Order: sequence, then C-alpha cells, then structure tokens
Amino acid sequence: MIIFEFIKAFILGVVQGITEWLPISSTGHMIIVDAFMPLKVYSDEIVNKQFVDMFFVVIQFGSILAVLLLYFNKLNPFSSKKSQSQKRDTIMLWVKVVIAALPAAVIGLLFDDYIDELLYNPLTVAITLILYGVIFILIERNKPQSKIKNLNDLSFKTAFLIGVFQTLALIPGTSRSGSTILGAILLGTSRTVASEFSFFLAIPVMFGASLLKLIKLKISLGFIGIAILLVGMITAFLVSVVAIKSLMKYIRKNDFTIFGYYRIILGLVVIIFSLLKVI
Repeated sequence: MIIFEFIKAFILGVVQGITEWLPISSTGHMIIVDAFMPLKVYSDEIVNKQFVDMFFVVIQFGSILAVLLLYFNKLNPFSSKKSQSQKRDTIMLWVKVVIAALPAAVIGLLFDDYIDELLYNPLTVAITLILYGVIFILIERNKPQSKIKNLNDLSFKTAFLIGVFQTLALIPGTSRSGSTILGAILLGTSRTVASEFSFFLAIPVMFGASLLKLIKLKISLGFIGIAILLVGMITAFLVSVVAIKSLMKYIRKNDFTIFGYYRIILGLVVIIFSLLKVI
C-alpha cells in the first residue's frame, strides 16, 4: 500500500533531520533504515533506485530551510536592524561560506559518480564511522586552544581550510557536519563557531547537491513521487529546527566525545548487519 511509503518517507525525514546536523553521519543511518524498510514507490526496480538515490539527497533541502529560518537575521545582510558595519560583516560571512564551499563543489562535480560507484557501500561507511569516532574522542581529550570565538574573527584562509576538511565528507559515512566541525576545531575555533559555520556551509553545498541530483534524474516523478518527496523534505525541515536548537544548547556545556562513541557503536552495527547480509 502506498500509505506505507509515505510513512517510510516521514521516518526517513526524521532520521535526516536529526543526523544531518549531529556529527554522526546521516548516510550511515539512512543505509540502516533503508535496509529494514526500503522505499518502494515504483514497481520498476531501476526507476525506483533512481528515485531513492535522489530522495536521500533532495530531502536535505528541508534541512537547509531550517538553517535559514533559525539564522535568518544573522545571515541577512539587508536587515534594517543592522548597522552598516554589521551588514558588511554579514556579507563577509557569506563570502567565507562561498570560499569554504568551493573545494567540495569542485571535487563533487568531478568525482560524484565515481565516489557513489566505488565507495557507497556498508564497509566504507562502517570504517569511516569508526575512524572519525576515534578521532573525535582523541581530539576532545587533547583539544587545541580555541582562538576563534566569533564568526567575524574567522579568516578567509581558515574558512577555505574548513572547506578542505569538508571534502572528506564526500566519502560515505564521514558526516559533512562531522568533518567540518572536526576541521574547524583543529584550526582553533570554538565549538559554537565550528557548529554554526558548519550549518551555514551546508546551505550552498546541500542546495548544490540537491540541484545536481534533480538535473541528473532521468525519470518522471509523477504526483505520488513528488508527494513522497515533499513529506520527507517537510519532516526533515521540522525535525532539523529542533535538532539544531538542541545541539547548540548541548555544546554550551558539553563536548563532542559522546558522538565519537556513538559513531564507533554505529560502525560496529553496520559491520554486523553487513556480515549477516541484512544490508
């Protein structure tokens, strides 16, 4: 029954909305969820696979809207409430975001199909989950001193280097937010600056990825396909609002160690499920 596919889209939207912003890999979670309740919107398996691949990427657009809603004032350079100096700072923030987005955009455009073909598998996801989980724990135990405690203090060079770290997220299981937050902390930012810049960096990156998938889509979605996609996107938007607020509240008093342990456990789960041929 098609109603079950809408329920699955809702659940996947919840998973996307939570895991996109926490440094725990949305891909790893999506693989597991999809293994137990795969979307079956179309009877033709090839057509359905194209839809599912597109769905997993494009529902991220809902998450982008959550960032724009929560940080609208900070990201709006035309706000009448801002002084000329604040407007210039906002424009410079957008310039830094664009600079940071360039490395992943270039590598993604050149190697997107190859990466999907060669690396999108449970073993790669499990390895990267565990590896970056260990790295998070080690970094939090030997955390470098935070020299950058305000987004305005972020230099163009540091923004670009954070963008270089983001290219690591092209490997499934790495986590886009995880790689950018990790890189930003190593480069001397506070957890708050690292997290917020990671959120803002998601806007052009995820919008571009969604647009690329839609352009490459070779099937006609139809009413049901569009409706299911909208359910996933709207759910991802609403859940992302809560997830982002919760994460920012959490890191004011805590570090990222718990996410490191979670990644290791999830990686082991992926390996077990893979060995059992569940995924």
